[in-house]
Amino acid sequence: MDPTKPAVADKEDDDRTGRIARRVLLANVGVAAAGSLVVAGLALTGRGAAAYQAPPATPGHVHSGASPTPSLAPGKTAAPAATDHDAVHKAVTAAFPAKTQGQGLQELPSRVVDGVREFDLTCGNVRWEVTPGQFVDAEAYNGQVPGPIMRVTEGERVRVRVMNQLADSTAVHWHGQRVPNSMDGVPFITQPPIKPGETFTYEFTASPFGSHMYHSHHNATEQVGRGMLGPLLVAPRDSRMDPKYDKEELFIFNDSLGGLTINGKGFPATFPYTAKLGQRIRFRFMNEGTQIHPAHLHGLTFEVFARDGYPLPAPFRCDTLNVAPGERWDAIVVADAPGVWAFHCHILSHAEGNAGMFGMVTALIVSS
Repeated sequence: MDPTKPAVADKEDDDRTGRIARRVLLANVGVAAAGSLVVAGLALTGRGAAAYQAPPATPGHVHSGASPTPSLAPGKTAAPAATDHDAVHKAVTAAFPAKTQGQGLQELPSRVVDGVREFDLTCGNVRWEVTPGQFVDAEAYNGQVPGPIMRVTEGERVRVRVMNQLADSTAVHWHGQRVPNSMDGVPFITQPPIKPGETFTYEFTASPFGSHMYHSHHNATEQVGRGMLGPLLVAPRDSRMDPKYDKEELFIFNDSLGGLTINGKGFPATFPYTAKLGQRIRFRFMNEGTQIHPAHLHGLTFEVFARDGYPLPAPFRCDTLNVAPGERWDAIVVADAPGVWAFHCHILSHAEGNAGMFGMVTALIVSS
């Protein structure tokens, strides 16, 4: 595979993936009406499963049927009805993958001028839909969360023009790159802040190769937390430095904007990964959040070969990969078992509760 090939499929491929995921998942959860995302009898709105309000949690077991209503003494109120956890879990799962407005990780166009690869980034505000009906005020690069994919090659000269359309100053740090000190993007240490309405141009030589990031380094807790982050992917000059793979996927954690997200969305609006039986998938894991997130894939195995862009002296295998804030890990997954395999953060309070799965959950769908 050509490592410079775009990782994000076009709209037709995205729609097809969504249809496949819905068909497989609906069959698995036993929804009677083919193609319907609504389980009969549950109070779901037209915006999707995540918009409905689940009943309050009740300790103890799940009731399988109705119980007689006891008579009440004057002045007494009835106890709240027990939650049917099966029903709410089923409804949320059946909604996956729910449609939302906005898609991050679009390929960022570039041009080569006098041997220098040039990009344009615009910092601005956007209303971002995290789950169906849940909109948040985001700060974003080029109107998307995460920001667009920037692709360069090791040793290539890079020039990035950053225009600030925010109401606050900002700057961009090239996380993992060995840039000149003046290009490191830390206001009052390496540069003045980029004030609203101003443009700042960064120039550096791409190195080292591997999975890297770019993000704000000014008021960073708020700006990165609200979406100012993106992947910087540096292909090695010598393609033999990368393992062979058939597909490339990005898996970016964040835990501030709209809660717990993968690639800017929360379950059931996360997008499923898909593969054909036998394909080798390269996953680039990145954590732009403030907490540790162990990525756990059911049924299959990670073959981990790089950390923070640097090849490991001894690759290793696992099924749960701890990704700390700021870290990047690269792993190959061989799709050697067909099925819908859950893929989630294994801090369980980030992925599943009494109202079903939420937040940092998606799936890898392997078709035969």
